[in-house]
Amino acid sequence: MPISDDLLNPRRKSPLTLPLLVIALLALAGGAFLLGRISAEKPEGEASADDLAAAPGGAGGQPGAAPAAAVPAPPPPPTEPKMGDVLPGTDGLRRVAVEIHGSLMQSINEAVGSEIGDPLALVSTRMLVWWLSPARDVRPGDALEVVYSLPPGEEPVVHALRFRSGKLDKEMRAYRFQAAGSNFARYYDQDGQEIELRKKDAPIDTYEQITSLLKDGRGHKGVDYKAPVGTPVKMPWDGTVVRKNWNFRFNGGSLEVRDTKGRSVIFLHLDSVEKSLKPGAHVRKGQVVAHSGNTGRSTAPHLHYQVMAASGKVLDPFDLHETYRVSLPAGDKAAFDAKVAELNDLLAGKAAVVAAPAPVAAPQAANVP
Repeated sequence: MPISDDLLNPRRKSPLTLPLLVIALLALAGGAFLLGRISAEKPEGEASADDLAAAPGGAGGQPGAAPAAAVPAPPPPPTEPKMGDVLPGTDGLRRVAVEIHGSLMQSINEAVGSEIGDPLALVSTRMLVWWLSPARDVRPGDALEVVYSLPPGEEPVVHALRFRSGKLDKEMRAYRFQAAGSNFARYYDQDGQEIELRKKDAPIDTYEQITSLLKDGRGHKGVDYKAPVGTPVKMPWDGTVVRKNWNFRFNGGSLEVRDTKGRSVIFLHLDSVEKSLKPGAHVRKGQVVAHSGNTGRSTAPHLHYQVMAASGKVLDPFDLHETYRVSLPAGDKAAFDAKVAELNDLLAGKAAVVAAPAPVAAPQAANVP
């Protein structure tokens, strides 16, 4: 049996070996080419993370260039304060403007919410009551603007109020202003006259504001004077003491005096009653009989002044006393007019004028000889 040349010479390849080797080499080359294409195919203009890290300028940088600085976003455009927000350029003042539809309180509540709206409507009514009946005369379409502040833990303070009445066909304004030498700020119209009526022979001389009247629609039986605890209380007429300090839980310190016409004068929430006064004691007009307080069912220092007929009918003290209004002293008129102009701008919704800071002078260089 002849011996094959392949067996005798192992270095010699068989006819099939060479084609198989060529096919294997071509397959390896094709795979490498395909992998190279896959790794090279990136979107045009897009660099990989490795490319960015390896670039001389860092991520997104150019060769030899420093990183680009971030461009700040433009500030948002200024927005108008929402209803009831603090007005820019003021010391905590706010503004609400409403057209009445329904009740005054409902209209204000819809603008600022009931937490602020309820007490703000009550405080505003204290001014409106001197011009009209809030229960009968306020009509849909009437307009109200109020500039106010919210002292922590206290009721709102109205600084200016404007009301346009359809029924009366007139506009009414009130401004809070403290005259020189006065213990309290009070409310004046644009001409500098107090909007509140004062009573001759009133039971109290020093008070901040009348906070309740018989005609304000609250069903209150007396006139309430907002006054510091300890303010002297005087008799408006001669009379005889009937009783004192009864039903203390509700009335607090109290005193009832009956005059010669059978009318009863009642003071409630007193801090103290003169110890010498006992039932049957006679008192004179103008005599100090007590001091105002915050006792019994009372939410703030005040004097409750009530007058009742012999029949038990509640009488309005403003029908019994001679009344008058007080005007600002001439020396306060200039300051008042300036305040009115400022508050009128705020009532109209104009921005407060904020004084620009004074320019700072550049330091001068020292003289060198």
